Amino acid sequence: MALGMSVENLNLWYGDHQALHDITLGAPEGKVTALIGPSGCGKSTLLRCLNRMNDRVQGCRVEGRILLGEEDVTDCDVYSLRRRVGMVFQRPNPFPLSIYDNVTYGMRRQGRNKRSELDEVVERTLTEVGLWDEVRDKLSESGLALSGGQAQRLCIARAMAMDPDVILMDEPTSALDPISTGMVEELVTKISGTHTVVIVTHNMQQATRVSDMTAFFYLGELVEYAPTAQLFSAPREKRTEDYLTGRFG
Repeated sequence: MALGMSVENLNLWYGDHQALHDITLGAPEGKVTALIGPSGCGKSTLLRCLNRMNDRVQGCRVEGRILLGEEDVTDCDVYSLRRRVGMVFQRPNPFPLSIYDNVTYGMRRQGRNKRSELDEVVERTLTEVGLWDEVRDKLSESGLALSGGQAQRLCIARAMAMDPDVILMDEPTSALDPISTGMVEELVTKISGTHTVVIVTHNMQQATRVSDMTAFFYLGELVEYAPTAQLFSAPREKRTEDYLTGRFG
């Protein structure tokens, strides 16, 4: 079973601007947690905290605990963390390498170069993302030649090849057509259970389709966090209800 993630009393500043205010939130193991809210409310900022991508941002300061299982990852080796907490971005970003080398990139950086192992992982992960039959005869071709939906599934396969506990997804379907969006949503549902998934989405219908838990953010605050069905059908907070009914956002 994959490990879950959580943050405790997390605050984040960009220079003098505080972007996250005292966030305490759990992403249960083997479940899909959706982060929703209007643009600029802190969803993606929180997501980037989970694998410490904000470490690269000049002037960014984080206080609080970030836990993978029971381990505080704040001071651990960041490269080891990112092998355990993979990331899929808003726009597909295949490396300028072959499809095969895209999938095996992380493994080779670890020194895992046994061809039989690489072959097995390539076929398994590309099958899991529904891409194997489409590219099995094109593995030596550039990943940059794939369509948007194929490229995003390749990026998910690349993340899964490292067998991470957690996969973070930052609006992974916002640049995709409806058919590709549906395929990625099916994939999210499929990989939950063996992976913990945290997904940022502006599409509230998508959150209801794929997630077990939903967190609503507004102006850097966590307003409400509940099982998805409960949050959408009977929100406890008026700000949540106003957002869900289109009164703002």
